[in-house]
Amino acid sequence: MKITNIETIEVRIPYTAGSASQTSAWGGKEWLTADALLVKVSTDSGLTGWGEAFGYNVIPATRVVLNELVAPICIGTDADDIGSLMLDLYRKLHIFGRGGPVIYALSGLDMALWDIAGKAAGQALHRMLGGKRRDQVNAYASLVRYVEPDQVASNVARACDLGFRGIKLHEITVPAVASARQAAGPDVAIMLDVNCPWTCDEAIEMARQLRQYDLAWLEEPVWPPEDHASLAIIREQGGIPIAAGENAATLQQYRHLFEAGALDVVQPSPAKSGGVSGLRDVFALAGEFGVRVVPHSFYEGPGLLSAIHCCAALASEPLVEWRFFDCEARLYGDDVVPAGGKFVVPDAPGLGREPDPDVIERYRVS
Repeated sequence: MKITNIETIEVRIPYTAGSASQTSAWGGKEWLTADALLVKVSTDSGLTGWGEAFGYNVIPATRVVLNELVAPICIGTDADDIGSLMLDLYRKLHIFGRGGPVIYALSGLDMALWDIAGKAAGQALHRMLGGKRRDQVNAYASLVRYVEPDQVASNVARACDLGFRGIKLHEITVPAVASARQAAGPDVAIMLDVNCPWTCDEAIEMARQLRQYDLAWLEEPVWPPEDHASLAIIREQGGIPIAAGENAATLQQYRHLFEAGALDVVQPSPAKSGGVSGLRDVFALAGEFGVRVVPHSFYEGPGLLSAIHCCAALASEPLVEWRFFDCEARLYGDDVVPAGGKFVVPDAPGLGREPDPDVIERYRVS
């Protein structure tokens, strides 16, 4: 089964973030639409697979890598020999970087190839990974940064009303976290992702102030994110479990995190860290070090589905991130939306769902 075409499709879907407009700027400009870069791989057997490559403001760069570097190498190669093809691509493209748009592009391709492999075998992705352990997996609501404590509280309350028993904040102040805990009550898990703002000493001091709010984890507290030694110190002295990993890209980088004793929770991202193959490998390595895997899946396309399948098959305590957006439309309609704080694990072959062609046609940019 040969690859005959690789198509990149950018979609931009208007949204609000938990009943409020998104106003923070990540990556240099505001995210005014929920943007996704889909990777559609076609084969001479007639099977097609879908992947998702990160994403948002970096889409133009990732798209160039896919169209100009990856596709010319892949056309005519075997779609069903994922390991050999991906290794060849990693080796040929490593001079352009072991992270960023190159790895994002390869991540989207890898997902699409696993989708094809499942369809060819007539098996859901979780079956290809050893079989699901459960029919549903827990989801947590991942909120944007609201800054104002009253907005934080209202959106936390809304997530709780929808059945989520885990909520992640992106706040960086103690009053915002305090308002979230008050709104959620004592029985809802609250996670805090601060997106790498502090020095080691600042992070330790903030952790000490935040302890009273019983956080499930403190995510990426230190700048730069690859300062593994500081993460280990914060983990030891801060009194809150530490999570990180969405900014790591290769298995070797995850090994360095584990060997440093930096993490309680690791968060590989399927669209940034090697696709399905990357998630599978991090699950295996994390198991050797006793680190819990909770994928970063701030997506609604194949990246989210990949996380659901991998968690269903590989995680002893599965937990999947759900982007708390109210979108004008969704790539899979209501089929991949958590109900009562849980995702249903798809059983159809491959990723188990096909993007709605009408949604793609309506919202595609080019």
